[in-house]
Amino acid sequence: MRIALIASPFICVPPTRYGGTELFIAHLAEGLERRGIEVVVYCNGESSVNAEKRSCYPHSEWPLSNETSGMLKELDHLSWSIEEAATTCDLIHVNSAPAITYSRYLGTPFVCTLHHPRETALTRMYERYPEIHYAAISEHQASVHPTLAVTTIHHGIDMTKYQLQLEKEDYLCFLGRIAPIKGVHIAIDVAKRAEIPLKIAGEIQPIFRDYFDTMVKPHIDGRFIEYVGEADLKMKNQLLGASRGLLFPIQWNEPFGLVMLEAMACGTPVFALPGGSVPEIVQPGVSGAISTTAEGMANAARNTTYSPRAVRSWVEQRFSVDIMVQRYAALYERILCNSLASGVQLDHTGEVAA
Repeated sequence: MRIALIASPFICVPPTRYGGTELFIAHLAEGLERRGIEVVVYCNGESSVNAEKRSCYPHSEWPLSNETSGMLKELDHLSWSIEEAATTCDLIHVNSAPAITYSRYLGTPFVCTLHHPRETALTRMYERYPEIHYAAISEHQASVHPTLAVTTIHHGIDMTKYQLQLEKEDYLCFLGRIAPIKGVHIAIDVAKRAEIPLKIAGEIQPIFRDYFDTMVKPHIDGRFIEYVGEADLKMKNQLLGASRGLLFPIQWNEPFGLVMLEAMACGTPVFALPGGSVPEIVQPGVSGAISTTAEGMANAARNTTYSPRAVRSWVEQRFSVDIMVQRYAALYERILCNSLASGVQLDHTGEVAA
């Protein structure tokens, strides 16, 4: 079995800073390789994922300099990647809506992981391609796509890359894009109500610069509220590991939220608002707390008595990369077996095999 995993050309796999989908693709690719499954990752030339890599664009480009040029670059990358993958791979796994449109030219099976919340236009597009095998990343995300045949496979993380830290310092943290839907301004409110310092890490995208300047920056004093910039893996371990809690005051139905797993892998509980996948990931009293208000989050953060070992054990038993990889491998095998059982065997070009 040889699988093509197609990323965008914009962010390297794995990402050095921002890039949840790219982190997922890296974990999946390397996990499949460990299981003896051949993988080709179509990504940009700066990627370092430990698998066979193919690229037509040598460099990363994030944030995008221009929306139109970015769209054209994405389409060019997709058409090149899918055309080549169809000649050498048994199954093509894509991670964006535009990619599924190329499936109509090929006989190669497609899997598409849905990384976004429900949008009517996207759902209508997916409904036009019922032969695609869709994977949702949470039960909540699957529930809002009732017209699609969806397999739910939670994200998993490589636990070896995250260090359990037993001793915590007296601060809370926020890690994610600096955007209104991520609720950074609410995290600041929670920290002030709890009277616990807050460290903020994340990317400030140009589109949300006004939000940062008006809703976040005025509160930053470098002592109680601190912005520490974007976080690479080393910084994530330091920031999350030493914190008494990650604030996740989400303002939308987050499809998953990998940062919650990253915090828990460091033995740090998550204090969240109940959006999207949060109830599937945060086990109240074990790996964190779910509240409906900023005051409730502040109370939970003030009264934290969580065992770092128990928090890490929660994510290790339910959201490890090995569990995720096992489920994707089973999905691939089922799809390919069903193709053979149909009595029509296709070669890599999509033609009926002789």
